[in-house]
Amino acid sequence: MSAALIKRMLTEPDKRLLWKFSYNFGYKGMRSIQKFQTRIKRGEYFPAFLFLSVTNACNLSCQGCWVSPSNPPKQIAPGTLDNIIRECKAQGSYFFGILGGEPLLYDGLFNVLEKHPDCYFLLFTNGTLITDAVAKEMRRIGNISPLISIEGLEEVSDMRRGGNRVYEKTLAGLAACRANRLVTGVCTSVCKSNIDDLASEKFINEAAALGAHYVWYYIYRPVGPNPVPELALDAQQITALRRFIVDIRLTAPVVVVDAYWDDQGRALCPAAVGIANHISPDGFVEPCPPLQFAKDNIGDGTGLYDLFNQSEFLAKFRSMCCSTTQGCIIMEHPQKLAEFIRTEGATDSSGRGTLLNELGRTCASCSHHQPGREIPERSRAYRFAKKNWFFGFGAYG
Repeated sequence: MSAALIKRMLTEPDKRLLWKFSYNFGYKGMRSIQKFQTRIKRGEYFPAFLFLSVTNACNLSCQGCWVSPSNPPKQIAPGTLDNIIRECKAQGSYFFGILGGEPLLYDGLFNVLEKHPDCYFLLFTNGTLITDAVAKEMRRIGNISPLISIEGLEEVSDMRRGGNRVYEKTLAGLAACRANRLVTGVCTSVCKSNIDDLASEKFINEAAALGAHYVWYYIYRPVGPNPVPELALDAQQITALRRFIVDIRLTAPVVVVDAYWDDQGRALCPAAVGIANHISPDGFVEPCPPLQFAKDNIGDGTGLYDLFNQSEFLAKFRSMCCSTTQGCIIMEHPQKLAEFIRTEGATDSSGRGTLLNELGRTCASCSHHQPGREIPERSRAYRFAKKNWFFGFGAYG
């Protein structure tokens, strides 16, 4: 990691928040991985991390979004959300991704998160609703890191997000986080319309100047009712993105995050590896957020530990994915995925009732699994972290 990054992390965030980030997320995150690996060796399963879509309400309408807002909005009840977090803590899992829709539209969210000062919460948000008061509340609670989505610069952002002046409003939210000395991230779903602008040293430096301490790159997946498949990256662009990530990590003044490659540059799918699962606003337990099919629901009366260990659907999904590809099965094999879902009789948990038809119309696209084109990590710190803490599970044999 660069000297600029170390200096920024030591001087910019509130010291109490930095301690929470280092201990609750860093140390406890490593411990949760170790406990996950121990469970796997015993033939047991419980994810190290859990992603929770607390509501399907949103103030934007993004291309390729899998969430369909409803009226009234669906949401996980506050008491249920509290219980989920407590059950995960009992298994040594303390890190949660809080998603929507837009999670800041969930009434009482901070009241629930405040009850768990021993956890760490990554808030996936478009940033447009982060005011100074909201940022102050996150600083007061201390264990929330806003991960603000930027999908392009001014013109592209409005087109991608289905709004007006979205980029300007997002930057205002980012400025509020910086003013309140939060540990803050920026994420982007890289596609054909934004790769040149966002997968660049200029964007990394601008994000750092605006107060971001980490930048998380995803690969755009054409899913949902408005998938826009023409935005999906081709094989050369995915390779270029991987090379950019590996190279920029040596000098970037931010942590550069991905969840697609191991320390040797081999592709992986976090859902197939089993590191994480997703719970929808309706309580459905899904392999990952964009894969909105399930056979298990937290409202069925089964405790989370038993649910995860007894779920034949999740186990079969992991096995099927691992035997099919190390990349994203949604992108590479949508027809096989649809057939698996039909065979299993899984419920369409999207709320639209059209997901099988959407998969049936989806053309296969390039994913990050490109055998023979692996690019190993150049940074010793990232290589060590990935090898020992995050993706060294031997999931693919």
